[in-house]
Amino acid sequence: MEKLTITIKTIFGVEEVLKEELNELGYNDVTVLNRAVQIQGDWKDVYYLNLHLRCAMSVLVEVKKFKIRDEQDLYKQCMKIDWTEYFDIDKTFAVRGAIQSKLFSHTQFPFLLVKDAIVDTFRDKLGERPDVNIKTPQVVFDLYIKETQATISLNTSGTALFQRGYRTEIGQAPLNEVAAAALIRMSGWDRKSTFMDPFCGSGTLLIEAALLASGIPSNIDRQHYAFKNFKGFDAQIWEEIQSKATRLCKGFDFEIIGSDIDSDMMMMAKRNLRGLPIGRFVTVNTASFDEVKKPTDNGTLICNPPYGERMGEEIEDMYQGLGDWFKNELKGWNCWVISSNEEGFKSIGLKPSRKVKMYNGDLECSFREYRIFDGFRKEFVKGMKEGNGEIEEGNSEE
Repeated sequence: MEKLTITIKTIFGVEEVLKEELNELGYNDVTVLNRAVQIQGDWKDVYYLNLHLRCAMSVLVEVKKFKIRDEQDLYKQCMKIDWTEYFDIDKTFAVRGAIQSKLFSHTQFPFLLVKDAIVDTFRDKLGERPDVNIKTPQVVFDLYIKETQATISLNTSGTALFQRGYRTEIGQAPLNEVAAAALIRMSGWDRKSTFMDPFCGSGTLLIEAALLASGIPSNIDRQHYAFKNFKGFDAQIWEEIQSKATRLCKGFDFEIIGSDIDSDMMMMAKRNLRGLPIGRFVTVNTASFDEVKKPTDNGTLICNPPYGERMGEEIEDMYQGLGDWFKNELKGWNCWVISSNEEGFKSIGLKPSRKVKMYNGDLECSFREYRIFDGFRKEFVKGMKEGNGEIEEGNSEE
């Protein structure tokens, strides 16, 4: 098979996690980039990665890389590509990407130049042109320009891979599935001990944790991939990859549990779980976080509490209550919180052993670990003396 340069996009801060995931899948030669990683492979790898990767936003296959001197140079280079090799005239297409270059005064202009080159190539070769569809294209080309270096790739995923196909309903301020999968991996959860989310909303963290523990690909229910619209799509290879994927779950030797104070959210979570093979092995209940009792002596908690941009002092009280609950109820647990609310973090009143910069959508957030030890009170006092108990890295056992 033809060797391809495969660039796998992700969200900020998840690059190393994605590399670890690829290593786990047997891909050892991985180059880490900004919000992406890169490997060499073939089309079978492309299909496999689209199905199996949990922490990827999209899988790109490089078409051509070249230097440009000016705007028209981009068009000339693109006219050297035979675009008719990649898709048929009855498919719709779009050009997307990112421009970081002083050569262009308008950042949208390069996309128009590539679109014009694609249309002109089809017209010259076939006498007709394919249609552009900005919102729901069947074929997507990715254009990345950094100063004078341009790279054109095929986006083999199409819509972002966090659109798994399993979520029928979403709540307010949801955590996207790729971010959720990344947080679970960052937490170091061993996939063998209790997992809990006391702000579970529509259930994203719980579902991603259960799918990870069961070995079922997160994208097992996803039907739409852009690679199916390419000229060279090999349906037989795709069927073979799908047939080998794990689809059934016989249950777990541990608990995956979630709760939320909002009963409507709990109904959404139950509906989202209902259609999944892991659904009956995940427990959700309507409850405030501070009403929840720990089911086991140790486990991992990850939560995405309200950030409270419009809640004022009430949100700080909630974060203080969260910290108190950790201290009083969750001794022996590793507790992780993602939030954009710095005052909220301070109100937790505990020293984080780790802080990771993350994004939830466009919001810059921090993902912080609190190790709740039986002897935490001494550590808590020590942490407060050190100044608000916050450090970038370290172990709260010190």
